[in-house]
Amino acid sequence: MFDRHLQPLQKRLLDPPADWLAKRGISADMVTLSGFAIGVCAVPLLVFGHPTTALLAILANRILDGLDGAVARRTNPTDRGAFLDIALDFVFYALVPFGFALADPEANALAAAMLLLAFVGTGSSFLAFSTIAGRRGISSTNYPAKGIYYLGGLTEGAETIAVFVAMCIWPSVFPAIAFGFAVLCTVTTITRWWSGWHAFARSDRQAGITTRPKAAESQHPPRETHIQPTR
Repeated sequence: MFDRHLQPLQKRLLDPPADWLAKRGISADMVTLSGFAIGVCAVPLLVFGHPTTALLAILANRILDGLDGAVARRTNPTDRGAFLDIALDFVFYALVPFGFALADPEANALAAAMLLLAFVGTGSSFLAFSTIAGRRGISSTNYPAKGIYYLGGLTEGAETIAVFVAMCIWPSVFPAIAFGFAVLCTVTTITRWWSGWHAFARSDRQAGITTRPKAAESQHPPRETHIQPTR
């Protein structure tokens, strides 16, 4: 919901370090992989009862996630890099509730499972829309720098990170935070389904595609008419 509005601030903050890294030959892929490796460290930190330190790993991951795109725009953005960035992002988002579930299975496992299920809904609807939009040549005016069509919603990256911060600051109320955010993610999924249904129904009509079944061809060939010659 807030990602689009935070882009100008993000650009101002990340442009200087992106310039510094690009001038020294640090590739966007290196930044992406480094950020993911740091993000993975949040899991053992959560498991062994260090949520504050885990929060530092989470924030570092998110900073590097924004930085890799800025570096890519200063060098040569690649499809490989966009794929790597998106794929690792989705894994990272799942790792945080997974870490809380491992830290206290009895208290947190159910809430973590519900949140992961909700993440499947938001992630699958996001990627499905992006895939069809890319095939149709539809681009996002709100996020022109993204590697794929970026479909917004009630819960986006900024909201997710805010929730992760709250979880790490107040780990004892993780179940309440997770259940609440799962509800908001479900709302996001439903609105994306609605948006996709109507957007692609409209583009289908413009392309002349119809859902009506084609007229079935006759299973039997037409009978030949034999005309008897007249004498």
